[in-house]
Amino acid sequence: MDLGAATGVGSASEPARVAAADEAISTDELQLAARNHGLPLEALRYDVTPTGLHYLLTHYDIPVIDPAGFRLTIDGLVDTPLSLDLEAIRRRPRRSRVVTLECAGNGRAGLLPRPVSQPWLVEAVGTARWTGTPLMGLLREAGLRDGSVEVVFTGADHGVERGVEQDYQRSLPVTECLRDDVLLAYDMNDEALPPQHGYPLRLVVPGWYGMAHVKWLTGISVVAGRFDGFQMRAYRLRQQPDDDGTPLTRIEPRALLVPPGFPDFMSRRRVLRPGRTVIEGRAWSGWAPVTAVEVTVDGGSWTPAELEPAPDKWSWVRWTWPWEASPGRHQLSARAYDASGRSQPVEQSWNRGGFANNLVQHVTVVVPG
Repeated sequence: MDLGAATGVGSASEPARVAAADEAISTDELQLAARNHGLPLEALRYDVTPTGLHYLLTHYDIPVIDPAGFRLTIDGLVDTPLSLDLEAIRRRPRRSRVVTLECAGNGRAGLLPRPVSQPWLVEAVGTARWTGTPLMGLLREAGLRDGSVEVVFTGADHGVERGVEQDYQRSLPVTECLRDDVLLAYDMNDEALPPQHGYPLRLVVPGWYGMAHVKWLTGISVVAGRFDGFQMRAYRLRQQPDDDGTPLTRIEPRALLVPPGFPDFMSRRRVLRPGRTVIEGRAWSGWAPVTAVEVTVDGGSWTPAELEPAPDKWSWVRWTWPWEASPGRHQLSARAYDASGRSQPVEQSWNRGGFANNLVQHVTVVVPG
């Protein structure tokens, strides 16, 4: 069967579609938005995001996996292939890391023209405490052979994307897999992974966008060359349909504001009483620690915010900034800088997938007289 024709979504050779200038959000996009969810921005106040508030993106169906029959296989270019049940994985060395995850498509819905996919605004982010065993230890136990280049991770979620029937699969370079903070996680926020976040086992790759953190992990295979599976080709920065593109890896720096005051129900526009207040938010980067956050009101001069220590190397930091709110309608904006020299742009960049868009956030606030 021609799966592209059967599903009406085109073929693997076709790039992601871009909406026409006057095209509204489609029923398909609304269906995706209903299945997935972002972080309510007021929940940025938590150092560690409560599990039910953490952003969620599920490509296909959420698999139901019987833990009693679960096996993780490690094979390919290894000396000793492994097949491990959950108890065997839990017996390995245990480590916890507080890690901020962000979807690569965060901010996509604000791009013009709009890439057609999950219509994220800026809420596709969350920070959790992930507990599991370091991947590095299991790879060394299996024994990497000479010529090992990448490690392919296979999830139990299965579906069709642009005409390609597939298990969700992503790869990482061997060098990334041998970092001591890359985990095979079985707990989230000190409890077993919930089904939607990858129960019973998932990959956690601190600093990388969410597409790399393969959920419902069942297979790990070491290979001699570059893995060219669908999800590796899909997550690339392209300007034109026939571009080879640049692979997505680490999270670009971003700062978000905790919405000040209280909201209008429909527009979510903020209403804030006049007077002195403290504007706060979170900032993060997958390249290097955040070194500064600046805030501006109504496009005026950028002034520095105060940063608090990060809970962990790869987690967001809290920032605060005092403001004397005067009556009127105002626009608040914040931007982050990291130790690698990266910062947020103030003008929109664009690519066909709507990926890695870390444009400065703008929050409208009405201060009554």
